[in-house]
Amino acid sequence: MTPNPALGVVFHWLGGLASGSFYVPYRKVKQWSWETYWLAGGIFSWIVAPWVIGGLMTNSLVATVREAPGSTLFWVYFFGVLWGFGGLTFGLTMRYLGMSLGMAVVLGFCAAFGTLMPPIFAGEFVTKVLGTHSGLVILLGVGVCLAGITIAGMAGVSKEHEMSPEQKTEVIKEFAFKRGVAVAVFSGVMSACFSYGLAAGQPIRDLTIRHGTPALWQGLPILVVLLLGGFTTNFVWCVILHVKNRTGYQYFRSALGDHSTDANAGLFLENATDAPGEEMVKTLVQQAPARTESPARAPMLSNYLFCALAGTTWYFQFFFYTMGETQMGAYKFSSWTLHMASIIIFSSLWGIGLHEWRGASRRTKGLLALSIAVLVASTVIVGYGNYLAAAPPA
Repeated sequence: MTPNPALGVVFHWLGGLASGSFYVPYRKVKQWSWETYWLAGGIFSWIVAPWVIGGLMTNSLVATVREAPGSTLFWVYFFGVLWGFGGLTFGLTMRYLGMSLGMAVVLGFCAAFGTLMPPIFAGEFVTKVLGTHSGLVILLGVGVCLAGITIAGMAGVSKEHEMSPEQKTEVIKEFAFKRGVAVAVFSGVMSACFSYGLAAGQPIRDLTIRHGTPALWQGLPILVVLLLGGFTTNFVWCVILHVKNRTGYQYFRSALGDHSTDANAGLFLENATDAPGEEMVKTLVQQAPARTESPARAPMLSNYLFCALAGTTWYFQFFFYTMGETQMGAYKFSSWTLHMASIIIFSSLWGIGLHEWRGASRRTKGLLALSIAVLVASTVIVGYGNYLAAAPPA
């Protein structure tokens, strides 16, 4: 298949749109704790959607997974587990640094490590990236993306400086800069493990193509294994929270028990590759069930339907990611930069649409607009670098 970087950029933008939008259905979930709706949606994100869509779009999915080398399956699954740890510590970063600064630090490390480490490990960084014109253009695009993330963080910090002392205390209750930066580095590196898992799954790509799968869908079987690793980490954490908060019954009956749920438990943003707007998270925290004298009833059917919609939408970010990756040619590692930039672009647009930036100063809004423009420019530069690599020599 002839690479088409322009089409690849479009696919990555669609993936970013899915990642920036998946939280919207969760806003309709009522009277469920974070661990309940996150795991209910996650069943569709990490188990149902990968198998159903992978089975429909590829040939012999089960046979492909069975024939894959054991070492390949182990590393893909292992990187998925590590990626899950990145999500859990991402929430702690927000707690210690605040959403704006914390997100900028984590996403910066995630973008840098997720993009650059695969070619470094493969021994191709010097020859393929530094040693070619197209590679240097792509490296420039990565730098522009990191600059856009930094500017987005500056916009968020500027907005937080405009808050009253009471509002700052409400948003960042446990500010600890050194601890927060340490956790942010760990979270960013662990979240980048998703990129490593995709790279480690190359033998699975080769197998599914030999089974007759079109090249466009070659990454889908990898997601089956990789997301199972992410499911494992999230499942264990949600079970721990169910035991702690006594919320496991919520899957089976609509009447709410007489229990007290820590609303801060819902402030986990799940993953550095899931960057919902601040307003979305605040709304979800406010929906956490509290102790009441007359427990309300949860709308079970609609809750499950919205969780299924949210979880499936979440999966589509990587569905389109794997499609975009096939179009980037020899520099498919640059897909991670395109993915991260697209997530922040669409998450920022959702934040604007949900009035997250209402009342901010002109300077703050200007920084936000500049960050979006810089991030859009980074996707164009990375796409152009891939175009140069794919173009036939004159």
